[in-house]
Amino acid sequence: MRSFTVNQNDAGQRLDKFITKTIRGLPQSLLYKYIRTKRIKVDGKRAHEGDILAAGSVVEMYIPDEFFSEKAANTEYDRVKLVPQIVYEDENIILCDKKPGILVHLGDEGDKNTAEGHERETLLFALQAYLVKKGEYDPAAENSFAPALCNRIDRNTGGIVIFAKNAAALRCMNEAIRDGNVHKKYLCAVHGKTGPGALLTGYLRKDYKTKTVTVFPEMKPGAKEIRTKYRTMAYNREKDLSLLEVELLTGRTHQIRAHMAYAGFPLLGEGKYARNKEDRKAGFSYQALYSWKLSFTGLEDTPLDGLMDREFAVDKQNISFLSLFENMKY
Repeated sequence: MRSFTVNQNDAGQRLDKFITKTIRGLPQSLLYKYIRTKRIKVDGKRAHEGDILAAGSVVEMYIPDEFFSEKAANTEYDRVKLVPQIVYEDENIILCDKKPGILVHLGDEGDKNTAEGHERETLLFALQAYLVKKGEYDPAAENSFAPALCNRIDRNTGGIVIFAKNAAALRCMNEAIRDGNVHKKYLCAVHGKTGPGALLTGYLRKDYKTKTVTVFPEMKPGAKEIRTKYRTMAYNREKDLSLLEVELLTGRTHQIRAHMAYAGFPLLGEGKYARNKEDRKAGFSYQALYSWKLSFTGLEDTPLDGLMDREFAVDKQNISFLSLFENMKY
């Protein structure tokens, strides 16, 4: 028999969700069978899968030891070489500047079993290691929770990633993202002279097999509306490149990359929605795209209300393609 005391990070979730996170090797079919046959109890009483756990409650599991696996030792975190670049940090969240080429987590490229790299090389693991070293996260003291990312950025895109230190912050930030209360601004370099700015509209359909998207001028089956707003900040006449600040009014997969290519202004270094061999020869092996600013609304009376009315930005010196537009204006 194993017993787990529900802590603050565990509280407020369903019993079945708690067990799934705590015992990762337990099949779902057995989980519900063990609850039904009273081999999993809460505070010594019969439990139901939908029971909401309270801090201080004790979950007892009379199940085979083979399903319990030891968590990663803190020594694993000592071996992390990646040092996260912090934009902002408080007791609840971290805003981190992810560099292009870094994987946020192993599932970022699709199936976590086939993603390239090692877990220790991901931004998620590096941030967890950062908290371990600061004494703010002890994996052995947690049952079902681990500090987690609230958003993701493609491997070859840079920018601000949101990381929650505790369960309350994670729930609050995930809700803010769902409700559209997290506002991002991107910088990108595109081929061509774009004009002062525009609001692009269209419809985007995702192909899950090829992991690409297609933009259409009118509605198509399976497509969703997209709106992409941009303003031109600078123009490099010699290289015929425009520097844009882009705001997504809808957030779809690869929206900026696909929409700008569809409009005739593919991103510098774009290799999925446009193919420019000259970009590769010039050393631009990934798209010139950076999520550089972040602001929040709708967080009143939440643990994250201190983020209200503030704008967070990465250091422009960390955005390599900006060097193409030094002392230039549109």
